[in-house]
Amino acid sequence: MVLKVFRWSPGSRERLQKYWVKARQGMTVLDALVELQRNSDATLAFRYACRVGMCGSCAMVVNGRERWACRTLLSNLARGPVTVRPLYQFPLIRDLVVDMAPIKNKMLEMKAVFVPGRRAMDGDGFAQIGSRTRERRAIDAAIECIGCGMCVSACTMVSHDPNFPGPAALNRVFTLQRDSRDGAHADRSQAVLAEDVLTRCHGQANCTAVCPMEISPTDSILALRRRAVLRLFGIGPR
Repeated sequence: MVLKVFRWSPGSRERLQKYWVKARQGMTVLDALVELQRNSDATLAFRYACRVGMCGSCAMVVNGRERWACRTLLSNLARGPVTVRPLYQFPLIRDLVVDMAPIKNKMLEMKAVFVPGRRAMDGDGFAQIGSRTRERRAIDAAIECIGCGMCVSACTMVSHDPNFPGPAALNRVFTLQRDSRDGAHADRSQAVLAEDVLTRCHGQANCTAVCPMEISPTDSILALRRRAVLRLFGIGPR
């Protein structure tokens, strides 16, 4: 099987380099990259950690779609050369490795950081929200985001408007706005009303389509919109 792998390092031109891999049963894209690095080309740079579909550090674009390399079987891909390139929308560091800082920076811009409010503590320490409560169920799926960046890579609005926070940051905002222990709802509400935030999302749901955790950032953004509209009419939470 032929892999066409994106190569770039500072001072060099971007290119796709061909490698030949003997595909075995159960071999993943990550397995193939590791084998290439160990046996053919030690200069090939890519990132991975857990190798079992938990950490998300091996996120990349395989045959034009964002995927976790450790979960992508070569046998499940279409015949022909397999193209592997780094995530879109992120600064390149080298080859398949990108700088993930934009996710953190966008979260900070959107104040997507927990700020303890008056309800943060109770008599037993940090206040608990029961797993079966309505409050917890509302954000149960959204809190599973591990920041792998695939949703940001797939978002066409991120590529169009650099001021748009992106689906990962807005998903995080959604979870905090529904957390009764948080004390920064009002500040965050002002942030999401900025011109380049909620109204910029066109609902194409590319973020939801590629999320390996089966989270729907699209739904989180729509929930924030509903909340913002209700607030504008003075009938919603702050």
